Amino acid sequence: MNSAANCRSYFELLSQTVRNLPFGQVDEVSEVLFHAYENQSTVFVFGNGGSAALASHFACDLAKGTVNGCKKRFKVMALTDNVPLMTAWANDSHYEDIFSEQLSNFAGVGDVAFAISASGNSPNVLKALNAAKQSGLTTTGLTGFSGGRMLALCDACIVVPCDNMQIIEDLHLCVAHSLFTCIRDRISHGKTAESRMRPRLLPRAVAK
Repeated sequence: MNSAANCRSYFELLSQTVRNLPFGQVDEVSEVLFHAYENQSTVFVFGNGGSAALASHFACDLAKGTVNGCKKRFKVMALTDNVPLMTAWANDSHYEDIFSEQLSNFAGVGDVAFAISASGNSPNVLKALNAAKQSGLTTTGLTGFSGGRMLALCDACIVVPCDNMQIIEDLHLCVAHSLFTCIRDRISHGKTAESRMRPRLLPRAVAK
C-alpha cells in the first residue's frame, strides 16, 4: 500500500510517483486526442466523483483553452455536465447507464471516449467503454492502481502507478493539463511562442 504517514511523506510519494509516470502512454493518448481534433471528431469525457469534476475541467480546457486564434474548434463534451439527464437515467434505469445511454444519443463512428476512473473498475465507466467500442469509437482512459478492468477496454490508456487514491487524483489533473498543453501547442504550431503559452481572450460584446 502506497500510504502517507504525514504531510511530508505525502509529497514525497507524490514526487516519487511523478518520476514513474508512463510518459509514453501520455504521448499515445495525446496523439489520439489531437487526431480527433484534426478530423473534427467529438471527444466524450466521463467519470465519477472527483473524476467527474476532472471530466468537466478537462472538457473546458480542450474546448476553450485550445481556441487561441484558430478557426477550427475542439469538439468535446463532458457526459458529467447534464445533471437532469444523468439522474433521469439513474432513477428510471440504472446508475450504470448514465454514460452509456448518453453515448447512444450523441456519439458516432470515429469519435473518442475518454474515461477517467482511479480504480479502473467503475461499473458505469466500464459499460460506457463497452458501448463506445460497439459503436466504433476509439477508447482512451486515465486510471491508477494496476489499470483495473478498463485497461482491457481502452485502445490507449494512462495508468498512474500508485495505489493511493489521492495521489492518483492529483496526478490525473496533472496528466490532463499536460495533454491540454501539448495539444494546444500543436494546434498553435507556427504562432509566436508568446501566443502559444497563453489562452486567447475573446473580446467582450458591447452592451447595448
